[in-house]
Amino acid sequence: MSAVPDARAVVRRGLAVFPLPAGGRVPSPGWQRLATRDEAALPELLADGRNVGVSCRASGVVALDLDVHDHDGRAVLAELAARLGEPWPETLTVATPSGGWHLYFAAPDACTTGSVSGGRTALGPGIDVRGPGLRSGGYLVGPGSVAGGGRYTVERDVPVAALPGWIAARLPSPLVA
Repeated sequence: MSAVPDARAVVRRGLAVFPLPAGGRVPSPGWQRLATRDEAALPELLADGRNVGVSCRASGVVALDLDVHDHDGRAVLAELAARLGEPWPETLTVATPSGGWHLYFAAPDACTTGSVSGGRTALGPGIDVRGPGLRSGGYLVGPGSVAGGGRYTVERDVPVAALPGWIAARLPSPLVA
């Protein structure tokens, strides 16, 4: 099954995509130069069963990767939001094969938030951050991709929301340059 239809959906949400190896999650060197929002390029870019990656820098997004391995990142974020009296963020959300979620947020102008893993943020354990960074930025495996024994699927097909202030305040690196 091709990742092209799902890639079209995220491109229509303003996200830039690039190819990942078929069945894989790790891009080839130079992937940043391949990121595009051009729907017409997708069939060739994602030919031969290639997976789709989403470039945070080219897309202008900060994304939260809510893992469910050692800690339940979804529950950790829900508890944090409740403790702060904030609603659950209503934004484009992709379900991962492991049961986690990727939440996409529009980054503020000049955002330099980097990518960090392993609960090294004030957001809590089980929440990884993928950001535009200073040079190449982070990425996420996009919807339609098949890896880790399952498919990445759009869980909430809504617009990419602005990064909530209560999340931005807990990011590990400078939010703006």
